[in-house]
Amino acid sequence: MQQFLYTLSIHVLRLGFSLAAPFNQKARQFVLGRKDIFKKLANSFPQKKGSQLVWVHCASLGEFEQGRPLIDALKAKLPQVKILLTFFSPSGYEAQKNYADADFIFYLPWDTPKQASRFVAITKPDMAIFIKYEFWYHYTMALKKSGSHIISASCILRPDQIFFKSYGNLFRKLLQNFNFFFTQNSETKSLLASIGIHNSKVAGDTRFDRVMEIIKKVSEIEQAKKFKNGQKLFVVGSCWPEDFEMLAPFINENNNTLKFIIAPHEISNSFICEIEKSLQVKTARFSEEKPGIEDCSVLIIDNIGMLSKLYRYGEFAFVGGAFGKGLHNILEAACYGIPVFFGNKNYDKYKEANDLIMRGGAFEVSGYSDLKFKYELMIDRPENFLLACEVTRSYVEENLGATKKIMDYSIPILCK
Repeated sequence: MQQFLYTLSIHVLRLGFSLAAPFNQKARQFVLGRKDIFKKLANSFPQKKGSQLVWVHCASLGEFEQGRPLIDALKAKLPQVKILLTFFSPSGYEAQKNYADADFIFYLPWDTPKQASRFVAITKPDMAIFIKYEFWYHYTMALKKSGSHIISASCILRPDQIFFKSYGNLFRKLLQNFNFFFTQNSETKSLLASIGIHNSKVAGDTRFDRVMEIIKKVSEIEQAKKFKNGQKLFVVGSCWPEDFEMLAPFINENNNTLKFIIAPHEISNSFICEIEKSLQVKTARFSEEKPGIEDCSVLIIDNIGMLSKLYRYGEFAFVGGAFGKGLHNILEAACYGIPVFFGNKNYDKYKEANDLIMRGGAFEVSGYSDLKFKYELMIDRPENFLLACEVTRSYVEENLGATKKIMDYSIPILCK
């Protein structure tokens, strides 16, 4: 009965996206991205000719940042191995559909018995790596039946999830299909043990390795360097309207002592215009490249893909999203050893946010007054600023190495 209800829910979800497609761009991408998917797969995998295939599945763009270090490491160690990369969400697929280190990139077909079996039969992966909390019943059943080695990487679980409920038998069976779990923390390892799963190891989060790679490869952004002009700078990353409502008075008040780089989460002209109208300071858009940018107080980033490189110019960072659906990636800022601020409403499910708050490197704020108070504690007492910088820098360094642990397990299996 549980399997029937699970499969029915997948069909209902699929129907919902189909009905919403004419009215919603994301739903339309969901549907169109999966159109003729098996024909495309069959053309890409006419038959398997000796080379091994590792399938890496990510829900979306955030999970891709955790999967990417594994792909890079696999390609470096075993360049002959082919990589199949799949996404569930359009935000991941559309951003990375041209990612050069994957040999094949597709949307994940729906997790029905027929589609999952067909997908595995066509692609024949030797190893499947599911990132973070991607768990699909019919796919894991099909993979197990085919003999593929199944790994969960950067896995993180919570006690309130269905796996640990009295009615979660089907989902516990799903987890039992995995050959190994590399968990982000000891709590997840203990939760797995509580339901009889002991094939696990605490490896940490591969995103730490990813952000450190970004630092090593980062190049100078001349326009940002010119804008900073040797002055103190506050980088606002992944800014939503809810974040900016609080930030606007803070920016206006600190016009003479701070510069600001603002990277909106969504690059829409309407939001950028709203930012410009709300500020009583001189602003510039990155794309304009106008002369005298060093005299501006605010630089608005009107492109995507640059944010992780911009934090290097800041003495402080604010990361958006926590006043809404959820906090965005704070590790990209933390890896540069700077204090990180964010909203106080939706951050607690992010381990790194809680860890850094406890250590004194990150600060949740309830609004403008709270941001002002906590920022001034850094300015009035330089020892607080230096402590926060050391905390964020050392936290990232302490958590490096998850990719190596997963590769030390995976490479020998692939080399057999």
